[in-house]
Amino acid sequence: MAAKGRIPQYFIDELLSRVDIVDVINRRVPLKKTGKNYSARCPFHEEKTPSFSVNPDKQFYYCFGCGAGGNAVGFIMDYERQDFPSAVDNLAHIAGLEVPREELSPQQQVKQERRKTIYDLMEQVSAYYQKQLRVDPQSQRAIDYLKRRGLSGRIARDFNIGFAPLGWDNLLKAFGDTDEHKQQLIDAGMLIEKEDGKLYDRFRDRIMFPIRDNRGRVIAFGGRVLGDDKPKYLNSPETDIFHKGKELYGLYQARQNNRHLEQLLVVEGYMDVVALAQHGIMTGIATLGTASNTEHLRTAFRYASELIFCFDGDAAGRKAAERALENALPVMEDGRRIRFLFLPEGDDPDSVVNRDGAAGFQKLLAGAAPLERYFFESLHEQTNPDTLEGKARLSKLALPRLKLLPDGVFRQLMLDSLAERTGLSRQSIDQLLHDTEAAPVEDQAVKPAAPEQRRNTAQKLTAKLPGTRRDPLLFALAMLLYNPRAAATSTANVGDTEASPAAALLSNTITLLKKRPESSTAMLLGHWYGQPEYEVMTEALKTIELLGTELSDEKAETAFADTLAYLEAQKSTQILREHVDKLREGNEVDKTASANYAELSETDKQQLLAIQQLLKQKHRL
Repeated sequence: MAAKGRIPQYFIDELLSRVDIVDVINRRVPLKKTGKNYSARCPFHEEKTPSFSVNPDKQFYYCFGCGAGGNAVGFIMDYERQDFPSAVDNLAHIAGLEVPREELSPQQQVKQERRKTIYDLMEQVSAYYQKQLRVDPQSQRAIDYLKRRGLSGRIARDFNIGFAPLGWDNLLKAFGDTDEHKQQLIDAGMLIEKEDGKLYDRFRDRIMFPIRDNRGRVIAFGGRVLGDDKPKYLNSPETDIFHKGKELYGLYQARQNNRHLEQLLVVEGYMDVVALAQHGIMTGIATLGTASNTEHLRTAFRYASELIFCFDGDAAGRKAAERALENALPVMEDGRRIRFLFLPEGDDPDSVVNRDGAAGFQKLLAGAAPLERYFFESLHEQTNPDTLEGKARLSKLALPRLKLLPDGVFRQLMLDSLAERTGLSRQSIDQLLHDTEAAPVEDQAVKPAAPEQRRNTAQKLTAKLPGTRRDPLLFALAMLLYNPRAAATSTANVGDTEASPAAALLSNTITLLKKRPESSTAMLLGHWYGQPEYEVMTEALKTIELLGTELSDEKAETAFADTLAYLEAQKSTQILREHVDKLREGNEVDKTASANYAELSETDKQQLLAIQQLLKQKHRL
């Protein structure tokens, strides 16, 4: 029986300082010394050349192929498929330590009991729906429907498919016995509260598909209607634990059934995923009522190096493919593959696999078009590349899209292909691409006296990064992750934390480090593990690994300070520009009404007043 009580943070920090991540990983995956780091073929996805790197100085790992990264505890959790307490116990045994447990006070126990997590509730709700599919008299319609779609009882069990009976308060009666439980159901998106305060079940007379996160926790539901209600498919609303723009239905099951995923099939619906699984194709995933976005694709590429999009062959399918292509380009790093499969009009993966079997569907997959072929074919439909005008239009349409590609071999090959198709030289293509990427010339009058001379270290380091990875917020986070001591002297405001996940994470990490200044890189990774912010952390790890030997603790600390100064200068520039725009419209600067005016430096204020005088003089002339 597992020990009860919370594992204290001080012990986790001590454990991470006592174990060597190189030793932990090398016991499971043979590592080879490469420079200051160690490398191997990644244990989390299939690859032929090593892209998995272990940093012994900072005690983290990162894979350039799938984006997996973290500390020793995170590696054990992902590799051994253990939960957090088990992974800590595992490492503690290696280190010869006994895991302490903190006893909860009576007040804490009451609070913990009162704050039963939404995750626990959602698991219970899922079990309730599964039971209703077996025992409720109304469920026969649902069972008949699933049988008509070719699904077996075994696959329904494997995907925990259930049934929400007819009625407005079944779930409310089953779980809403107290006001607290009712509020939990509302927070989980399972109950709807009307303006008059009355509550009713969100899902009624629907086949229920539980949606699980990458740790297997039920976070939401999708319901397929059996009657005439609209919409045909209804998803849970956005909640604290469910963000449909990030989650993929079926990904957890695909990972559970394939330790080394080579390929994932992106389909449109729950039934497509389950029908493919019914025929032994356990690699289907689906977005949740939204088009595939870049966040979805980054998540999928963490577990497989190839994605195949399956679309209907009609106009709607082609339109969906165009959106998928746009979102795929920024994540097409070297070593990744994306293909597009268009099914015959009127077909979907569900109908094809039920009619033609797994072999027939696999035959279609073999003919899926690589991204590069679909990219240019879709543009040829809008141009006539046999004419000079068509070649010019092809170049005009292609270049803005190609600049979205990350720097690397694939981007260069795509540019070579465009040169070949248009008859232009690569030098001409590169110049045109540079022209599309060139930033607009800023009004020299509103440029702040930014401390450019203080940004030498940051500039030198970011110059070595691919252009797509020079986001100053992500760079600052990477520098802080590499050298957490840099937060000690930070007083800067990182900007609008509502607008950017990286800004929010950077701000929260600085706050955390001021409370726990002794934290290491591995400790910071442990703090955010399992939370949505963790993916941003792993993006920062990639920046660190790309810089390699260029980084040192001193450089990281200086670059962090430089970047924060740059961010503050940017903010000052924006405020200044807004005031200048108002002046150009003929308005005076209202120093008392303007909330942002006080945030300008004295130099910027003087510059603003000088601009004001120049504009007045110009107006008089």
